[in-house]
Amino acid sequence: MVAALAFAGPGQEPAVREVSPTPVQPGQVRVSVEAASVNGIDASVATGRLWDVLPHTFPVVLGRDLAGTVQEVGEGVRTFTPGQRVTGAITSMDLGIGTGTIAQSVTVDAGILTPVPVGVSSPRAAAVGLAAVTARDLIAALQISADDVVFVSGATGGVGTYAVQLAVAAGATVLATARPGDAADFVRSLGTALVVDYTDPASAGAAVAPWGVTAIVHAAGDAASLAALLPSGGRLASALGVTAEQVGRADITVIPVVAAAHPAKLSTLLADVACGRLKVPVTRTYPLERAADAVADFAAHKLGKLVVEVG
Repeated sequence: MVAALAFAGPGQEPAVREVSPTPVQPGQVRVSVEAASVNGIDASVATGRLWDVLPHTFPVVLGRDLAGTVQEVGEGVRTFTPGQRVTGAITSMDLGIGTGTIAQSVTVDAGILTPVPVGVSSPRAAAVGLAAVTARDLIAALQISADDVVFVSGATGGVGTYAVQLAVAAGATVLATARPGDAADFVRSLGTALVVDYTDPASAGAAVAPWGVTAIVHAAGDAASLAALLPSGGRLASALGVTAEQVGRADITVIPVVAAAHPAKLSTLLADVACGRLKVPVTRTYPLERAADAVADFAAHKLGKLVVEVG
């Protein structure tokens, strides 16, 4: 048995429980988890909102990102060996037995894993995962260049903090939302040229207008209101799946982005982390016994990434 943050059944709260480890099948790897980060899907599952939407089998273990050490490899696996440090992200929407990463160990397909570079800690590696890949895919979808002025909504969250950095790295001028005070200072430290108080939407248009926004990264907030900041021909990429019909403007390009956490993307992002080009915004860590607090805190006003340190 292994300890994991899990739901034992419908109507219950997530708690650290003993669950049966999933046997290693051909093509799979069992990883001794050292760290796992919290994402939006974990908070959504924790509220019970997704039980009628996603297939699930109890006990449901939370967590999608992981970093740890290979414990066992299945038949046919040649890319990894026991003792090797790895990281990966589960993108399947199936909440079946053995699919969560906030656990002492997890069995996953070898194809989702990539080695952790020397010098990158397990908490930092786990915090790259879905958030950084989503940010990368948003920036790629918008085809950001040095000619762009990019407005990032939700810049204090995991996706937003990476999106700000990747847009700045592409040469763009970046404007972003944050609460006044520590949150605004945090976002400025990532390279933003202007921070807009997201609690005062009426002022956003006036603050942003002189800059001439060309593209929007939608990681939080009302997409239709944000789209009003764009001129005709502007682009909006949404991490929340918003479509052109929902935005209600035919003169701009709206791209719903579903992140694909391919190991090659993770490897590139981790290389940037290893050499210092990309900051990993881990702002708080929790021991496994307090993993439920990490998921609860995710829904509150937090900065960056929250990580559960398992081992």
